[in-house]
Amino acid sequence: MTSLKEKYNLRSIYVWIVLLLSIASISNDYLLIKGLPAKEETMRAMELANEYFMNKWPDVEKTIITNRERPSNIWTRAVYYEGLMALYKLNPNPKYYDYAIHWGEYHEWSLRDGDIYTRNADNQCAGQTYIDLYLLDRKPERVKYIKMSIDSMINTPKIDDWSWIDALQMAMPVFARLGTLYSDNKYYDRMSEMYLCTKDSIGGGLYNYEDKLWWRDASFKPPFSEPNGEDCYWSRGNGWVFAALVRVLDCLPEENKYRKELIQTFRDMAEALVKIQRHDGFWSVSLHDPNNFGGKELTGTALFTYGMAWGINHEVLDEEKYKPVVSIAWNAMIKDALHEDGFLGYVQGTGSGPSDGWPVAYDHQPDFEDYGLGCFLLAGSEVYKIIK
Repeated sequence: MTSLKEKYNLRSIYVWIVLLLSIASISNDYLLIKGLPAKEETMRAMELANEYFMNKWPDVEKTIITNRERPSNIWTRAVYYEGLMALYKLNPNPKYYDYAIHWGEYHEWSLRDGDIYTRNADNQCAGQTYIDLYLLDRKPERVKYIKMSIDSMINTPKIDDWSWIDALQMAMPVFARLGTLYSDNKYYDRMSEMYLCTKDSIGGGLYNYEDKLWWRDASFKPPFSEPNGEDCYWSRGNGWVFAALVRVLDCLPEENKYRKELIQTFRDMAEALVKIQRHDGFWSVSLHDPNNFGGKELTGTALFTYGMAWGINHEVLDEEKYKPVVSIAWNAMIKDALHEDGFLGYVQGTGSGPSDGWPVAYDHQPDFEDYGLGCFLLAGSEVYKIIK
């Protein structure tokens, strides 16, 4: 028989548990309803992070040396310039434009190592910024080589080049932008063929229609699984796809026959991602196993924020549902990841899955930091447009 004292102690413990859970709930609710910072704060965050990088890399010609030496027009740097151009559209600072122009001119508007006829999506990523800069000043040399590269692919029947999902962000927008630039459906058609091959055919298809998320490549499909038995969905890999859909839809004509499929996949992914956002605003490196290489991670979080903010701005996603998700994510990045000097923490280094590029920490320097900044600037540029 339980004594009165024991009952009192049990009741006290129960009350404390309820109280602690309530505090946690209130804390999380507060983060959700806190809302976005002012436009000025968001712009300052982007400027600060970008200034840090430009000061660290004043010479755009300088090669990148990690485990080996690489030219400065590789995909990591190209993603940075995607973000820089998004910032420039909001804040037309001449030094941003000059920085990008100097980069393109130094590389003679060519692709990595001068390999014009590459089929490697990573090496074509620089073409996105080349096209952006062409649209600002229509000098034909700025798009000559990227057009030659994509045309050489279209002139063959091969469509299975994008065997890893990162490739969708690196190259899909190039095809879409060329289609819009030249009003030529052949670019849209081939882009769609290659995208659907990745989605439905390569390795049996890299998109899981049940979970609405993507395996990074065929090697991550079952029987491969996370320690908790779940499928392995890498945050940044899914972020690349989410960003690819945004960057394609952003220039794809409204009447284009491929929009419906792309928008549906985009919405389905957004719905899946909302359910697995962490309470602190970030997404875990492993989307379905937060305890496997767990903790905060900026690049996937930034790409998801970019996509959802774009969806709100273009009335593709419901603002009431998704704005709180964007708010807590952007607040988390600028409060928890952005250092006072502009360095960005919690950036996972390069790799192909959750276990790569570790440690991921506030003070850790990843092997490449340029693409992390690019993702951050893309997110900030769309968040900025939401803020009234």
